Order: sequence, then C-alpha cells, then structure tokens
Amino acid sequence: MAQAPVLALFLADLLSLLLLLPAGLFALQILRHWNPASGRALQLRLEKRTHLIGTVLGLVFLAQLLILPLFVHTADRMALQIVGAMCAVGSLSANEWGFPALLLRITLFFLAAAWLVLQRMDTRAPDYPLTRVKYALLLVILPLTFAAAATQAAYFLRLDPDVITSCCGSLFSQEAESVAAHMAGLPVLPTMIALYATLGLTLVAAGIYLRWRRGLLLFGILATLSFPVAIAAIVAFVSLYVYEHPLHHCPFCLLQPEYGRIGYALYLPLFGATALGIGLALTSAFGQRESLRGVLARTAPALVITAATGLALFALLTAWITWQSNLILLGY
Repeated sequence: MAQAPVLALFLADLLSLLLLLPAGLFALQILRHWNPASGRALQLRLEKRTHLIGTVLGLVFLAQLLILPLFVHTADRMALQIVGAMCAVGSLSANEWGFPALLLRITLFFLAAAWLVLQRMDTRAPDYPLTRVKYALLLVILPLTFAAAATQAAYFLRLDPDVITSCCGSLFSQEAESVAAHMAGLPVLPTMIALYATLGLTLVAAGIYLRWRRGLLLFGILATLSFPVAIAAIVAFVSLYVYEHPLHHCPFCLLQPEYGRIGYALYLPLFGATALGIGLALTSAFGQRESLRGVLARTAPALVITAATGLALFALLTAWITWQSNLILLGY
C-alpha cells in the first residue's frame, strides 16, 4: 500500500531524529554557555560547532518542509485502496492516528520554516544575535519531531485496508460535532469578508513595511493569522465554488485530478506565506540588537515581498474561483 512513499517517510523521520538528538544536546550547551562577548576557549568551540550544526539542521528542516506534502500525497493515494475512502480524509480517518499525524506535520512544517528564517538572519549578523532563540526553538521542535514520527508510524502500521472508513462527507457534515463541521457551517458572506479583510490588512502591512521599514512584527502576525482564516474560508465557501455543490466542503478533494489539482495552487502559496510570516514575526520579536537592524534592512524586504505575493496569489485565485463558478451561494 503506497510502500515507496511510506518507506521514504519512515527513513526521513529516522535520519532527522538521528541528527536532531546530538543537535539538541548542543542546544543545551548554547543556552547555558553562549556569550559572544567572551573570548574563552569554550565560546570559540561553540562558535565553530554552531556553523557545522547549523548547516546540518538546515538540511534536516528543509527535509521537514518536504515531508508534509509527501505525507498528504501518500494519504491521498491510499484512498484508492481503503474501503469507503474517497480522498485523504478517508485515509486519515481509517484509524485514530491519522489526523493527529497530519496536525503534527503541519506544526513541524511551520516551525522548521521559522527556524530557517532565524538561521538566515542570525548568520548574517556579526554577533549572532538570534543564536539562543533558534536553539531554544530547536528544543521545542525536537520532541515534536519524536511525536510526529511516532504518531505517523502508529498510523501506517495500524492501517487495515479491509476496515470501512468514513468519507469526507461525514466529517464535514454540519450535523457532526467537530471543528471541521463547525467550519463547514460558517456563513458564507461573513467568512468571505473576514478572509479578504485579513488578507487586505496583511498586504497593507507589507506595503507599510516596504515603504517605511516599520511594522515587520505586525506583518508577521497578520500573515500568521491569515492561515486559520484562509483554511476556514476554504472549507466554508471556496471548496463549494470549486465543486459547484452546496454541501461538498472537503479541502482535500481539491487535490484530486478531476478538479485540476487546484488545491496545490491554493495551498502552496498559503503555506509558504504563513511560514515566512511566522519566521519574520519571531525575528522581529526576539531580534532587538542593533546588529540585526542592518541584516533586516537587507534581507527582510525580499521575504516580505515573497510572503505578500503568496497571499496575493491566494486571494486572486479564490476570487477567480468564486467568480467563474456556476454555483450561486449569495443572493442578489
């Protein structure tokens, strides 16, 4: 059952943990002894090792960015082999570990991306002002990686293709008592207003930063908040316009070929923009040293433009989907 992708996911988790464990021990040393103003031999050893470990961690976290889409793609493919499943929802519902594994993968995706942003900023400053912050974040990521690997292993190992699972219609039914059902029951017009207002404010914050170099933290926070609002909007109304069906709320069927795999065009810019927003928010919140201001002035604008472009593409695509659909949800 999708053996090659599953083995790839297991191998990626194993290699990640083997590399993260010694890095976690090094992070404890950093938090206890890091002092750029010191000329002691210990500080010099830490500075030499942090370059090597930072490079290794960069590769590990780049792999984490790829694991999430591979996991979702694998779950989507397995729907063909599980009784009752029509998309990834059915596959993930086949046992109690599927959706926890997905949520942990999403969390790791964003934290890994945030770490990479911190690493990029930190290595460009002469006194490494974000070193403690990024290694503290590593100590948060490490147990989450263990949890994600264990949960994913439990999910795949306990899959039984003969067990009848639920389709997406039951999960996103407004009669169900779940977060997904509550999102499906959101009123269309208020949700639409909330989506475009949030995206609009985020793009305005981006423009303010690019023009006056102020408000980077605000932009990062708004870009981060755009994610849950966008996901709620996809479930509440965007998916309906894609399927042209007033009761089909599934955000996973958007990845199916019969809908042109339009979900990838929606999710890639959204996830990328949110990841950059989280990284920029952390950098702005914890990087108050004078040495970092010059780095931000040189590096942050390109990241802000990239994130804002992703959110703008998401807004334009959802607007186009709504406009060209044959489904009418709003009265005139």
